[in-house]
Amino acid sequence: MDVSSVGAMTPHAVSGASWGGPPQQKMSNLFAAIDTAGVGSITQPQLAQAFQTHKPPVVFQQQGPAAIFAKLDPKTTGSVSKEDFITGMTELMVSLRAAPVAAAATPKPEATLAKAATVLGELGAPGSILNQKV
Repeated sequence: MDVSSVGAMTPHAVSGASWGGPPQQKMSNLFAAIDTAGVGSITQPQLAQAFQTHKPPVVFQQQGPAAIFAKLDPKTTGSVSKEDFITGMTELMVSLRAAPVAAAATPKPEATLAKAATVLGELGAPGSILNQKV
């Protein structure tokens, strides 16, 4: 058997997932990196450490490790299984990445008030409808 082609295998063929794989695979790989003891669950301190070493996306950094862990462990058991981690993080990725888009579409109250004040000021300006003599 010729083994010279073994080194030419792509990461996809070896690992079963490419670097651009589905979120579930990425979360599974991340869980394995966090669960260094291989016990099948992670704790909040382990997640906090992962935040420092793995540089999560900005939307996750803004939430912070304690808030993320609370969402992954709603029953406050103190640990999160691999299955719950993968499911929870995948859902969080979708919701947190969608949140900035929704926030950008909703005008801020101060912007709405400023626009209203501008419009009212224009209505009361000399020559406007409100200042017309009848």
